[in-house]
Amino acid sequence: MTNCPTLIVMVGLPARGKTYISKKLTRYLNWIGVPTKEFNVGQYRRDLVKKYKSFEFFLPDNEEGLKIRKQCALAALNDVRQYLSEENGHVAVFDATNTTRERRETIYKFGEENGYKTFFVESVCVDPEVIAANIVQVKLGSPDYVDCSNDEATEDFMKRIECYKNSYETLDENLDKDLSYIKIMDVGRSYLVNRVMDHIQSRIVYYLMNIHVTPRSIYLCRHGESELNLKGRIGGDPGLSVRGKEFAKSLAQFINEQNIKDLKVWTSQMKRTIQTAEALGVPYEQWKVLNEIDAGVCEEMTYEEIQENYPLEFALRDQDKYRYRYPKGESYEDLVQRLEPVIMELERQENVLVICHQAVMRCLLAYFLDKPAEQLPYLKCPLHTVLKLTPVAYGCKVESIFLNVEAVNTHRDKPEVRMLFCLIKSWSWIYSLPKFLGNCCWKYHLMLIWEESCTCGWPAMWSCWQWGGSTSGAHRGWCRQWHRHRAGLE
Repeated sequence: MTNCPTLIVMVGLPARGKTYISKKLTRYLNWIGVPTKEFNVGQYRRDLVKKYKSFEFFLPDNEEGLKIRKQCALAALNDVRQYLSEENGHVAVFDATNTTRERRETIYKFGEENGYKTFFVESVCVDPEVIAANIVQVKLGSPDYVDCSNDEATEDFMKRIECYKNSYETLDENLDKDLSYIKIMDVGRSYLVNRVMDHIQSRIVYYLMNIHVTPRSIYLCRHGESELNLKGRIGGDPGLSVRGKEFAKSLAQFINEQNIKDLKVWTSQMKRTIQTAEALGVPYEQWKVLNEIDAGVCEEMTYEEIQENYPLEFALRDQDKYRYRYPKGESYEDLVQRLEPVIMELERQENVLVICHQAVMRCLLAYFLDKPAEQLPYLKCPLHTVLKLTPVAYGCKVESIFLNVEAVNTHRDKPEVRMLFCLIKSWSWIYSLPKFLGNCCWKYHLMLIWEESCTCGWPAMWSCWQWGGSTSGAHRGWCRQWHRHRAGLE
């Protein structure tokens, strides 16, 4: 089978960054639209054994500890099976040490029996500085060590690592030549890739070869307020307003005060981001893929004009803003695919300032903050505000800095859509209605039935049908006015 679920199996000693990789990989795959879930066996163990005592739990001759750890691994694999086989998941990440060849063979057979493709990701680290840094960043904040001092936690964790070392069998080019895997040495110093079998595995490899753990900050902001922002119009390629130019100067001052080492500045190819960047007085790079979402036939229109001229499109966008595509334009889903190269390059870089647009900034922010597709189009990215993102152990720290230059509010909250008759699963009923209804005012009905304050529902549609579906403008006007009156809008 070519289109079967993928089981990613982490391999490596403790404090080698396995959970860091698992979480980043899960976040990335979900962001690009591949349903993915992480299964951390350590969390299963913490849920089962409420109180951690010491490293002795992990000793190879601790029969009770071995029994509990095996029980946790089986429970995690059972949940993997449920997610991939029953819940329509596409990728599961099995996060555990999996340091013995016997354990990996068991997991591989589990994958074969259930029709999954298995891909191993091993993190090997011999650099003592990297290991020590990982212990400080991650393990000292672990629930296992909440009642311990830093020195006690470090000592216990180092002994825990020793419990695994004697039985650790790394992936071998000869013994494991038939397995699909990537082996990452010293957090990206070098890689060994073997038998990449499909598109998902190749994307995983490409992503893992781009990430790094060097401390850095990513600054995201929108362009300064534009002339079309002032008019409430979307899209277009306008220049900055007076306040937008003032923001550009404030941004330059803010960046200078930060004293950021080797900062790179990226913009779109649109006037408003370029004008904002020029005030910085530093080199900047233009990316076409950072251009704002293409609103197609709705470019340079206000939302009121879209609702008036394209009522059905307006209603459809409110129903599913992430997947809705403007006529002759783009959807947020399209935009995420367009921005994937930007994410890859951001993962490779260190300090970067990205001057972009509202929809673009939402997509980038959703990646770093691990926001689902349903929330992405409603993330707040106000004008004249800089978001400083600092990657930390298992996530991203966010600081919001308003630069004290007023601007219009371009955010539109998610409407409370109330479906008064069944339109969600199928639109085929529309085409089965008499042709006259298609030429009448059903678009107005759909728009009004979707509006939050509309209460007319089926009577509205039925009244139009009873009228015989006149195609006259007078009837359409009457029908719309009548429904708006019934809905309390006039």
